[in-house]
Amino acid sequence: MSILERLADTIASRKGMDPKSSYVASLFDKGQDAILKKIAEEAGETLLASKDGDKLHVVKETADLWFHSLVMLAWHGLRPEDVYAELERREGVSGNEEKAGRK
Repeated sequence: MSILERLADTIASRKGMDPKSSYVASLFDKGQDAILKKIAEEAGETLLASKDGDKLHVVKETADLWFHSLVMLAWHGLRPEDVYAELERREGVSGNEEKAGRK
């Protein structure tokens, strides 16, 4: 089991918990808009870290972005495996072809 799958399990276990006892539970309690706001914030911080060129900062901000993306997936009842399947479907297909095939 990958770290993303283990994190997804932990995140799923926080659904329905007391929001005062868990950061993830507090995000779920606040709803989808709060989760999406967090993703936007972390994406911006990741971009700024990249512009600064500090590799450790890039890694840390990307970890924050991935974590909050996992929270969003859980909100929708999805797991990392769903994203893996989509990436596998795209593997070996040129980006231009894949994009042209979208509806």
